[in-house]
Amino acid sequence: MTENPGITGHWDIDPSHSRLGFSTRHAMVSRVRGAFNDVSGSADIAEDLADSKAEVIIQTASVDTRSADRDTHLRSADFFDVDAYPEIRFVSSAIDEVDEGSYIVTGDLTIRDMTKTVSIPLELIGVESDPFGNLRAGLEGSRRIDRKDWGVTWNTKLDSGGVLVSDKITLEFELSLIKNVAEAAPTDSPETSAEAVASAEAPEPVTEAAPAPQAPESVTPTPAADEPAPPVPKAPESAASVDPKAEPAAEEFPPPPPVKPAETPAERPAEKAPEVKQSDSQPSGGGLGKLFGLR
Repeated sequence: MTENPGITGHWDIDPSHSRLGFSTRHAMVSRVRGAFNDVSGSADIAEDLADSKAEVIIQTASVDTRSADRDTHLRSADFFDVDAYPEIRFVSSAIDEVDEGSYIVTGDLTIRDMTKTVSIPLELIGVESDPFGNLRAGLEGSRRIDRKDWGVTWNTKLDSGGVLVSDKITLEFELSLIKNVAEAAPTDSPETSAEAVASAEAPEPVTEAAPAPQAPESVTPTPAADEPAPPVPKAPESAASVDPKAEPAAEEFPPPPPVKPAETPAERPAEKAPEVKQSDSQPSGGGLGKLFGLR
């Protein structure tokens, strides 16, 4: 377990506030320093340092020694050969805490496609929040290597017996790392973080396609499936067929009585003229004839 739990988490190198440089002797009497301006990398620090890892990538063409001619020479095949080997890469294999705030990072350093294992001591300068809300961790350290172990062998002998460029190179690390904090939930979200997690774990409901609307078959509304259908109204029966003692509808009714067909005028018998009944108070025609001598 790390003695400083504040460094756990994912950290990214801030290249604008970091320096990965080197220094060496020139002509055996002075020291030349340089750095790489294009650097990227990250570190994942776990509570158990055995599970931690780190990676650093350097673009060799970004070498800068404050001398254009010297930088051009360093980019050539005599040194970094940037066209053939554009990157220097370090990948950790172990991170150990040797004292409070003191670490040894062991890993593979690849230069010109040659990989060697190196251990780099680093000191934790501190962990602070900057004015912009970033949590920063500062690390510093150095490690001396022999450039010939990675195939960088160019040199020129001096009259004194020495060489123009020393084979021993001191790597210099001045790192500023920013902790990558998980993004907070949007403020305009109606759900809280707990509800968001619950909704993310809940299975999505299966949405069925809504049936296309159909034209109604009739004006009469269709009864629900679980309700009995209303009885179909029957045609009204004639007065003659209504019998209070009629048998149930399941039995057949007796046939209606025969109806006598209407007679036509030709078939009707000639009607006799109505006889005029003479009144007893009026004398008959025969009496008058006798009176006047008509008969």
